Amino acid sequence: MFRKLIRNILILSLFTLFFSSCGEYEKLLKSGDVDAKYELGIKYYDEGNWVRASTLFEQIIPRLKGMAKAEEVDYKYAMSYYKMQDYTMAGHYFRTFVATYYSSPHAEEADYLSAYCYYKLSPRPQLDQTNSINAINAFILFKTKFPTSDKIEECDKLIDEMKNKLVEKSFINARLYYHLEKYKAAITAIKNSLSDYPESEYREELIYLKLRSSFLLAEGSIRQKQQERYQDTVDEYYSFLDEFPKSKHKREAEKIYNESSDYLIKNPTSSNN
Repeated sequence: MFRKLIRNILILSLFTLFFSSCGEYEKLLKSGDVDAKYELGIKYYDEGNWVRASTLFEQIIPRLKGMAKAEEVDYKYAMSYYKMQDYTMAGHYFRTFVATYYSSPHAEEADYLSAYCYYKLSPRPQLDQTNSINAINAFILFKTKFPTSDKIEECDKLIDEMKNKLVEKSFINARLYYHLEKYKAAITAIKNSLSDYPESEYREELIYLKLRSSFLLAEGSIRQKQQERYQDTVDEYYSFLDEFPKSKHKREAEKIYNESSDYLIKNPTSSNN
């Protein structure tokens, strides 16, 4: 009985404290007391209550411009969004902070986190990779600005990760044209991918798809264009075999070569328009 009474008292005390805190917060939101909002905002920030902290900071930031407290509040405002995993807003406010307080002790961390927010916003390879490109550029700029930072190695790792994603995206796009049977577009996309990423891990697959696209384009062409396109296919075969003589696609490549060569032998006088 006594334990139950103590438990009820504790629960009641917690409820009272909670609603008292809520009341203090709601009342302060409507007030114009900048100092009180600052103090409570810092308190909420230290307690990990990022939503309330950011709400109070947002209200007082315009009133603190030019004051000593402005730098601290701007930094913690950006960090609050970062802690809430709102990387779009966090990245924006980190970049604003760096531009405003470029000599701040927090400038290096804020600059790194602004790049890292782009990294966190980077989607899977099938989707638009604008944020991946932004992340790469931001990390490279960070390395230039802070060459002695202990984050350099991590930047290089994340840059490589983003570049690999761009390589995969490029491969996916090129392969998509092939699967859509748009062979001319596939050839162009493959050439662009190989030009942009010559060391691509998908290089063998891309060059084989270029060979196959060339063959299928020739096969589906009007007669006046077939000889030229079958000749292109033969040339693609030699390039492919020269680079990948032991390819898993070797047998299929030879079949393409034989069919293309047979056409050229049987049609030596075809128009070359």
